[in-house]
Amino acid sequence: MVLGRALHFVFKVGDRARTARFYKDVLGMVVLRHEEFEEGCKASCNGPYDNKWSKTMVGYGPEDTHFVSELTYNYGIGDYRLGNDFLGITIQSSEAVSNAKKQGWAMTEDKDGVFVTEDPGGYKFFLVNKERPKTDPVQKVTLAVSDLQRSINFWSNLLGMKVYAKDDTKRQALLGYADDQCKLELQDIGSPVDHGSAYGRIAFSCPREQLPAIESQMKKENQRILTPLVSLDTPGKATVEVVILADPDGHEICFVGEEAFRDLSKMDPAGNKLLENSIAEDKSDEWFAKHRRPKPSA
Repeated sequence: MVLGRALHFVFKVGDRARTARFYKDVLGMVVLRHEEFEEGCKASCNGPYDNKWSKTMVGYGPEDTHFVSELTYNYGIGDYRLGNDFLGITIQSSEAVSNAKKQGWAMTEDKDGVFVTEDPGGYKFFLVNKERPKTDPVQKVTLAVSDLQRSINFWSNLLGMKVYAKDDTKRQALLGYADDQCKLELQDIGSPVDHGSAYGRIAFSCPREQLPAIESQMKKENQRILTPLVSLDTPGKATVEVVILADPDGHEICFVGEEAFRDLSKMDPAGNKLLENSIAEDKSDEWFAKHRRPKPSA
């Protein structure tokens, strides 16, 4: 049984400044840490790009107890093509709804009274207009699948998630590792899943000793392993071990060793300043504007 803990979802972002403002000023999250890398990640954390990139973790509280967002920025890439794979993140926060209204951020209200908005990259967020709970307000991540039962079998039988709910009429299921963690919602869209170039990655931790067993189980079941067990370095911080998988629809899944990750993910009080300095020093937009060329899309 995998002793998993839901950690974060990885978003590739093209406009880092506007995206950071959305997460901080609209959603009300804080910058937990910011890291810079001179070359591509061995586990393709920044996508299939061998270039300078940055990672900014934002959320409502420490990564030990909150599901957060990882904003991955590849220098020089202006935007990414969205697919139909990522369907949204649901957050309970009347404060976020109020912030969006005050700032004139585009929102629509669905039939259940939930407000729907998008970040600058087009990633969707569902805002439940209720007071933010003292626990993590991030309730669930919704991903598209093409065969609901096949996906349930993968996530539950192979990765050990509990099925909290299943609605055959709506063709959706809710899964998770614990009652007090962010859940994974699978929505059957009845067609192939297109990941575009904006595809993200959902991350979980588990005891380091379970990583080889997870990899072995995937091999035994003829499932896709995108990156076999590997060590990843972060300048000046802890080295972590990860294995990267893909579910039946190609959604990327990262499992990282819990012990080292808790060390790596400690909140950095200088995180927001590091991000602001990095944005200020980034000459990508200036160069493309000067040469009257749009930043390349992926």
